Amino acid sequence: MRSASAHFRLLGDEARLRLLRLLSRERLNVTELTAVLGLAQSGVSRHLKLLKEAGFIDEQRSAGFTYYALVDLRQRGLGSLWDALVDHFAQASRDPAVKADHTRLQEVLRLRKENFREHAADPREGRQLVPGRSWMAWSRALGLLLPRLRVADLGCGDGYLTIESSRWAGRVVGVDRSPVVLARARLLAQRRRATNVTWKRGELEKLPLDTASFDLALLSQALHHAVNPSRALAEAVRILVPGGRLLILELREHKEEWVRDKLGDHVLGFSETGLRHLLSEAGLVDVRTSAGASKVGDPFAVLLALAHKPAATRGSSRRARKDS
Repeated sequence: MRSASAHFRLLGDEARLRLLRLLSRERLNVTELTAVLGLAQSGVSRHLKLLKEAGFIDEQRSAGFTYYALVDLRQRGLGSLWDALVDHFAQASRDPAVKADHTRLQEVLRLRKENFREHAADPREGRQLVPGRSWMAWSRALGLLLPRLRVADLGCGDGYLTIESSRWAGRVVGVDRSPVVLARARLLAQRRRATNVTWKRGELEKLPLDTASFDLALLSQALHHAVNPSRALAEAVRILVPGGRLLILELREHKEEWVRDKLGDHVLGFSETGLRHLLSEAGLVDVRTSAGASKVGDPFAVLLALAHKPAATRGSSRRARKDS
């Protein structure tokens, strides 16, 4: 009776049930569980310690990380408890919170797959082991092909893309509405010794930037946060020089309503047709869209879009010089 009481007290916590459900699907480390559950790392570690001491999970070391996995309780004489957990997981599969956990889990697994340190070649899949290969290195190499542009990263968040752009750009300005994330971005820039980056607080719909002052504007996973995407695009066009380019990475339209409350999304992604229409309505030309990253079963796929601000005509250039 004492043992059963301890087990039921342990399972009488929503966070631990969510954690066990995740570990029944995939082995995960503390950082990954923190990202999925949205809890403090200290809290996740405490839950893991309790579950491990009770024999519900075990640890596995791999590539310098500690992973946790759900133990088959039937092998420990707890078949009824195992059956109850499996039944609960099945019944809860349609719960919005559970669906949100599953979606975030897919994103964590995608990031893990792109980490070549964790996933070396598997001979059974015919993949080639290439030491040092990484998408980050390739992106930096391709950046060296670009001229030293003036770049605006709109909705820059923590500034990772801003700082990567600073490696090849002449000057970069990162704009975000949140002073908290801008503070983190400044610290990251200091650590990375990015000296050609400026940070400004502002809204996508009212940018604190001069007209016609940038060669390239970036909107990476930012447009769906705008209250008025059309106005945000109009502002992006305003700050571009004639002939300047707008590059967009954006979510394809989806049905995950939970992102509105959890992530502050105003728009549930865009269709290719809808995004092209918005760009054309903003006065951009040579609009090109294509599919970016996607994964079977993952509701979040990425769209890419590139468009140009019309170049100034010779006549308009003469008028501009005359007016000035």
